[in-house]
Amino acid sequence: CLGFSPQAFDTTIEKDNSLAVGYFQRGFVHLQLEMYEEALSDYHMAFSHLRENPFIDYKQLGLRHILYAWEVLYSTAAVQCHLQQWQEARVTLEKAVVWRPERRTAVLELALEQAQDRLFLEPMLVPLGELFRPRKKEVEQLDSKDFLGKPKVISSIIPNDEYIGFEPLRPQKQGFYEPSADALR
Repeated sequence: CLGFSPQAFDTTIEKDNSLAVGYFQRGFVHLQLEMYEEALSDYHMAFSHLRENPFIDYKQLGLRHILYAWEVLYSTAAVQCHLQQWQEARVTLEKAVVWRPERRTAVLELALEQAQDRLFLEPMLVPLGELFRPRKKEVEQLDSKDFLGKPKVISSIIPNDEYIGFEPLRPQKQGFYEPSADALR
């Protein structure tokens, strides 16, 4: 089973239960473990978490993979074949044709023929070595980002104060700034 366990994906999904690719990969593991009902549930969850998008690009998360809706549907059909749900598998594959980019459907047409002949389908999976491992080159070239910005004085009792930073109150020079009687009140 490629060294993956459903528990590892459970932990990932607990941290982000909208992570479609987590359900997708756990579905693959469940299928390999012949846990077909769990696999079918995971693929349904993956498809629902695509939120009617044709794909999700996980590059921002360090995953060099794009999860396509048609791949999720294809894998769903693969599970349905294992559950002997041949008609459901055909319907799912026909739905996948609609989601296939640019309608290139050779893979899906072959899968439809296999389902018609009651042959099992191999599910799709995220390629090995691409599971949340950013390329070393990408990590080295990351620029540090200053999300807070540079501090600046907004208000000070000292005129023309340009001090930036944090420290205890600074002692004032005698006669440098003498507040008026109104300011003291």
